[in-house]
Amino acid sequence: MTVNMMTAHEVTQKVFNKEELFILDVRNEDAFADWKIEGDNFDYLNIPYFDLLDGVEGILDKIPSNKEILVVCAKEGSSVMVAELLSEEGLTVSYLQGGMKAWSEHLEPVKVGDLNDGGEVYQFVRIGKGCLSYMVISNGEAAIIDATRMTDIFTEFAASKDAKITNVFDTHLHADHISGGRKIAEQTGATYWLPPKDAEDVTFEYAALEGGNVVTIGNTAIDIHALYSPGHTIGSTSFVVDEKFLLSGDILFIDSIGRPDLAGKAEDWVGDLRESLYSRYRDLSEELIVLPAHFMIIDELNEDGSVAEKLGTLFAKNHGLNIEDESEFRRLVTENLPPQPNAYQEIRETNMGKVTPEEEKQREMEIGPNRCAVR
Repeated sequence: MTVNMMTAHEVTQKVFNKEELFILDVRNEDAFADWKIEGDNFDYLNIPYFDLLDGVEGILDKIPSNKEILVVCAKEGSSVMVAELLSEEGLTVSYLQGGMKAWSEHLEPVKVGDLNDGGEVYQFVRIGKGCLSYMVISNGEAAIIDATRMTDIFTEFAASKDAKITNVFDTHLHADHISGGRKIAEQTGATYWLPPKDAEDVTFEYAALEGGNVVTIGNTAIDIHALYSPGHTIGSTSFVVDEKFLLSGDILFIDSIGRPDLAGKAEDWVGDLRESLYSRYRDLSEELIVLPAHFMIIDELNEDGSVAEKLGTLFAKNHGLNIEDESEFRRLVTENLPPQPNAYQEIRETNMGKVTPEEEKQREMEIGPNRCAVR
């Protein structure tokens, strides 16, 4: 039989299309329990690589003969060796190119809508980490919101659309992933916008993104309105694009709400979080399409792989928007918190410009699932 290579893009398409896949994950049990490739119709077997050094005969009865088989490890090498052992036993198997490191870094562009006077909005789904970035394109110009550190995909995608990147935004100072916003701005000459209340300790120059800012993209006046919405951080800022899309940053997700503790300020910021969600957002049109900066679970993906929903639907269905008792809300977001993101303090300092880790160190800092939400 044969050993094939499967890319992160190909696995992502299986997630989007809800295809069946059997994954043999040969990482250590704690790594698998913390974070794995997720899909609606994926089945799993976790056997650490070191348990397979003497052969795979003992697990053959656990591997289905009627499903596509993918072997996964941290960096690729171990999965190749296990896949070869399985192939020698007569199975056709694939290994994940680049392992979970590649899965963590892959971004999949998905068109989420058109602008009223021409142009489009694209969402970049970082499927393995739950991060969501955006590009707004109008009349040959592009704006990028919440870019990841894998910047080539944004610059190359803009070039493929014949669009010049003129503005780059971060909705807040990120704590779970390293922003690529400043790097893209430096490469392209674009203006880099950051909320000033999140930028008091940064070491670089930026344009102050404050409530009431209107930034025009393209010649057709596609306005990006900045809406001050603290709670996840003290500077968190949302955007209303073209009176049609609400980019909510890490304040509001499809099935959860943002956590307020990643700067050690949970008790201080929980009131801001409630004010943003229960007052500021209530004043907005329920027809706005919410585009968050993260998703928490695979169920939040739509049929086309996008993560988006009308604000009115979230007011009706999102538990975090329907807690009338303020003390109960406070308990939810201060006592029901998931583990904090891996290396989040180092990530914050990197995004402030205080430290500049080597690329491999940045990869290690980001490994793991999205942990920006509470539900």
